[in-house]
Amino acid sequence: MNGLTGAYVPGDSPLHRLPAGAKLAGLAALCTVLVLLRAPVAMAVAALVVGVLFAVSGVGAAAAWAQVRPVRWFAVALFVMQVVFADLPSAITSVSRVVLAVALAGLVTLTTRTVAMMAFLERCLSPARWVGLDPFRLSLLLSLTIRSVPVMADLATRVREAQRARGVEWSVRAFAVPLVVSALRHADALGEALSARGLDDHDEGTGHAAP
Repeated sequence: MNGLTGAYVPGDSPLHRLPAGAKLAGLAALCTVLVLLRAPVAMAVAALVVGVLFAVSGVGAAAAWAQVRPVRWFAVALFVMQVVFADLPSAITSVSRVVLAVALAGLVTLTTRTVAMMAFLERCLSPARWVGLDPFRLSLLLSLTIRSVPVMADLATRVREAQRARGVEWSVRAFAVPLVVSALRHADALGEALSARGLDDHDEGTGHAAP
């Protein structure tokens, strides 16, 4: 499942050993702190803390960069807009807030097995049984939705790079059509993989996939 829905990097760091619930609660708390920070100096301290967390996790620089790489152009655009319509300190703070939040979310994904994440979400969603919904399917849906964000961003980046190589980077059609086709292919591959693992024959009475 980790190959299907997550980017988990095996390890034995303190972050790897933390329960999924604790990491999600920590993520919510740290993102709240990022929203409250206003000064570039405070953001620099926050960036240092995030860097230390990545170092402690031992996931490696390549995995860390892969988490923020999809938002790099958005960050550049946001920085320019903030400089034009606000000021430089606001631009630094806003961009840092977005990039650090994405990095922290990526760190949770890198250090948490998908099955652990799904188990936690399933427990949180257990009251959904009262209205006839299956917590397992809901947790799987949420996991796939979360994972689809960086996947789509990576697909868009690849299509954009291919556009530049062909000299048609300003063509909307040359961007939209390959992106839609790539997304549909990814969805088909994911559906086939889930089907091969029996997740399309989910037994709602037991809360587990059929063997």
